Amino acid sequence: MSTNNTTQLKPTPNSHFHSGEQEIQSRVGMRETMEGFSKQVITNFIPEQHRDFYQKLPFVLLGHADHNGWPWATMLCNEPGFITSENNKKLTIQSSPVNGDPFSTLLAQQQFENTRIGLLGIELSSRRRNRMAAHITQIKNNTIELEVDQAFGNCPQYIQTRNHHKTDKTLLNKVETHSITQLDKKNRTLIQNSDTFFVASYIKNKTGDVSEGVDVSHRGGKPGFVRIDKDGTLTIPDYLGNYYFNTLGNFLINPKAGLLFPDFENGHLLSLTGTVEILWDSEEAKYFEGAERLWRFKPDHGFWMKNALPLRWTLEKISPNTNMTGTWQEADAKRQAEKERNQWQTYSVTTITDESSIIKSFNLTSENKQRPSFKPGQFITLKANIDNQDTIRTYTISSSPHDDDYRISIKREGLFSSYLHDKIKVGDTLQIKAATGDFIFDVQEKRPAVLISAGIGITPMISIARYSLLETIRTRSSRKLTVIHSAHDKDQRAFFNELKEIEKNSFGNMHCFWALSNIDDSLEPYKDFNLHGRISKKFLNAILPLDDYDFYLCGPAGFMQATYDILRELGVNDTRIMAESFGPASLQRQNDQSTTTFEQTPVADEAIIEFTQSKVKQAWTKNDGTLLEFAETHGIHPEYGCRSGQCGSCKVKLVSGKVSYNQPLQTKVNDDEVLLCCAMPAAASNNEMVRIEIDI
Repeated sequence: MSTNNTTQLKPTPNSHFHSGEQEIQSRVGMRETMEGFSKQVITNFIPEQHRDFYQKLPFVLLGHADHNGWPWATMLCNEPGFITSENNKKLTIQSSPVNGDPFSTLLAQQQFENTRIGLLGIELSSRRRNRMAAHITQIKNNTIELEVDQAFGNCPQYIQTRNHHKTDKTLLNKVETHSITQLDKKNRTLIQNSDTFFVASYIKNKTGDVSEGVDVSHRGGKPGFVRIDKDGTLTIPDYLGNYYFNTLGNFLINPKAGLLFPDFENGHLLSLTGTVEILWDSEEAKYFEGAERLWRFKPDHGFWMKNALPLRWTLEKISPNTNMTGTWQEADAKRQAEKERNQWQTYSVTTITDESSIIKSFNLTSENKQRPSFKPGQFITLKANIDNQDTIRTYTISSSPHDDDYRISIKREGLFSSYLHDKIKVGDTLQIKAATGDFIFDVQEKRPAVLISAGIGITPMISIARYSLLETIRTRSSRKLTVIHSAHDKDQRAFFNELKEIEKNSFGNMHCFWALSNIDDSLEPYKDFNLHGRISKKFLNAILPLDDYDFYLCGPAGFMQATYDILRELGVNDTRIMAESFGPASLQRQNDQSTTTFEQTPVADEAIIEFTQSKVKQAWTKNDGTLLEFAETHGIHPEYGCRSGQCGSCKVKLVSGKVSYNQPLQTKVNDDEVLLCCAMPAAASNNEMVRIEIDI
């Protein structure tokens, strides 16, 4: 699960990155990219823009190590202008650390020549930050002179917006510093409520290379993103960043860290130093929204500095990137929900929106307000009591996994959908099972994608589009999207304005096209629609540049078949065409050499079926059909939805025996489970009677 040891990778010589940073970059497949990128953005001088930036700051962060080898992060404050730069190699800081801060001990020892320092300048009101690796050349009269080794800028990803003001000067005479070896209640409260801390790390400069030394970095998240375990260890998510891996790279070689938690509202500081462990493959990470991996910090000792800061800050806004991450409370709830994903959960209807003349959206929030876990393109299963009978249906999710609740968008066309349109109101509740389905969009794939839909088939496409936009913001990279939707007329263009807004904010990575069967004089071509009529081969050729695409189709069966046939005529490989449909209708595919064809396991001629909970044991023959049909014939009524192997509603435990499926499954089924709607007893390899036990 964890390691802090480097492997025997050969480091790149003359790199801006040391061996630890290089190893992690290789681990995530970014080594060559970062080596080239660093030569453009990391300098051995202070850019003019950075020099001007530092001189406007009221505080700065320093990372350093004490004579015992423990790293620390220190905050130095003074009036703006306390940092100056006489040339592009030097930075001068006029400030003194708080009494008791480990940096004051370093200064008192007067053994500072060529001592390596990490420096972080951060302007919370604008979320700008720049960093330096430097060494001390002189300290005199509370003035620290630094010479730059490396300088570079950083993006504002997880920085919360804050405005500062000066505090009452009388409080500065009441500074109290207490050494600590264990976290007390006030320390724990600060950590648990923090949305920001700073972390210092270092490796010993053995070679004199400027890539080796000290770093200090910002870490941000929602309050509750740092967990305090029973033994006082802190467990911390590591989010997607800039791929420098300055902090984790140092941890890999020297597993120690200094953490500084500022109390922005009250002016206190909690400074800790201790050991670290990187958790590369922790099971917990998959439940923590936004976590790429985890790391643990075990405090050794530290300082509580009361009233230490001459400034106070007011929180103005949480970073958009932070909003796409989780907390440990949410992670625990998500882990529990995963255990209960096959159980019905109660959700409340929070909003109802008319998306078009025929489609309504319903936003659904769980009782514990937990953010839903799903992948764009998947669906949920709903249950409601309609006319005194439990009725089950499946509906595609039209919200993004980054949204706080489920949104389903439904066309009135049957019993359940009519019930939702006519009867359900805000505040009502529905029973829901967790999301499932294999019509999944992979946002990390580099190949461009084309989403083609008609009518209510737009629902998975809007989910994909929303998710892609938010992932672009989170990762600063995206998969290029072309969205093509066909509707009857302007009144049936669901999500028209929402898609336009997503397109506008997509940095040119998404383009939307609309085809309308009927138009009127109020519509402006290329603004309100792009095609009058049906999607055709000519239209696709005109709007899609020559490229290698993945295609996603969703809509009525006839539309999907016609579109699929067009794509095949255009030479698109069958494996590049994904399709979503509910019910028995499915594509008639034209298999090519790369297509894996479905071969059904031989079906038994007869079998003995036992439904263990119902205590029913009956003989089955081929004429009895699927196990779902057989159960219903004998008075047993399992839950089901699509009856075509796609929704998974009829999945139950298979106690013993083997089954044969009459079609490819569209939902995951484990060896000890059976999908009743499309399963029949499998033939035995000998002449023995086939026996099946099912837990219903």
